[in-house]
Amino acid sequence: MPTRLREPSLLPLRPSRLHRSRGLALLVALALLLAPGPSVATTGPRTVIQQTVDDVLAILRDDTRSEEQRRAELEAIAHARFDFQTMARLVLARSWKKLSDEQQGQFVDEFTQYLANDYGQRLERYEQESVEVLGEQSKTRGDVVVKSRIVGGDQSGAEIDYRLRERDGAWRIIDVVIEGISLVANFRDQFREVMGRDGPDVLLDRLREKNAKGETTL
Repeated sequence: MPTRLREPSLLPLRPSRLHRSRGLALLVALALLLAPGPSVATTGPRTVIQQTVDDVLAILRDDTRSEEQRRAELEAIAHARFDFQTMARLVLARSWKKLSDEQQGQFVDEFTQYLANDYGQRLERYEQESVEVLGEQSKTRGDVVVKSRIVGGDQSGAEIDYRLRERDGAWRIIDVVIEGISLVANFRDQFREVMGRDGPDVLLDRLREKNAKGETTL
């Protein structure tokens, strides 16, 4: 039988470690990233996370909102609380410089949508958990990690760490570590093979294809 060329794919990879981990922990983590809250320009990292938890959980617990409404509300303010530009650079690491300025902008947009699709499909799995903010730790480059833990439900005790970086006087989240698994590192593992084998054009095409179909398999 003739050998068939394998179609370039975003996912010839092992299943996502995050998908094998605690799904509800990821839902609460991503919901927190997309939440409204106080002015980040005048609020410290721990307070940003602590005050935002209440807003997020209020949205998730509101039965008068449909899943579409909740997702739309959270996505609408995502860019105010999450530094997708920095996250995109961290995800692609050295490969970031292989993209043109135009491709870099396209990658940020498509990756943001890819993440939002995955988050949106998890809303229905929320089961009234709470989040306890435990403290913060200073890291390199002036970053701060705010540590938290899920309380209640099947995922009670799951630990979620939020890494924030200050830019232009505002603290924004650049990574989430769920039960020891970094969101940035998880995506970096997935994209590295495609970038190395097929280049940025194929990576962008695959992201567009998956976003158009609403696919979230990682």
